Amino acid sequence: MIELKKITEENFRECIGLQIKDEQKGFVATNVKSLAQAWVAHENQLCVPMPFAIYDDDTMVGFVMLAYFEYDADKPDESEIYTIWRFMIDKQHQGKGFGKAAMSKVLDYIKSYPYGQAKKVVLSYEPENAVAKALYVSFGFKETGEIEDGEVVAQLQLD
Repeated sequence: MIELKKITEENFRECIGLQIKDEQKGFVATNVKSLAQAWVAHENQLCVPMPFAIYDDDTMVGFVMLAYFEYDADKPDESEIYTIWRFMIDKQHQGKGFGKAAMSKVLDYIKSYPYGQAKKVVLSYEPENAVAKALYVSFGFKETGEIEDGEVVAQLQLD
């Protein structure tokens, strides 16, 4: 059964040791970089970062980092949203359905509104990453037409 578990001192090394396939290297940042970005975002109160290890029972199979952006009158279109900032399944566990199961768990978590209400979930992906695009589309994400840092932006409306 897929679970999202917080990154702790006990699972940190295993988390940063997760790897993607060589041909995917340009598609997602390393987990150590993601955790560093989460810390910087937290320390500078830019958002509420939520990094999680993805587990299948007792086996860590991936990593996801979410964020919540509170209401900001200066950026109303970019506030009260959840983002899926990073999402990866370890190369040894790809092709086994963990990506789909984990995304379902991630969206259930977001829809529990752990840090506040939101109208949408936003994510981005490299245009060449057809596997990611297919996964996101299967959950109802729609491209917005925006490109951010060379990545396609997609969103999912939440009620």
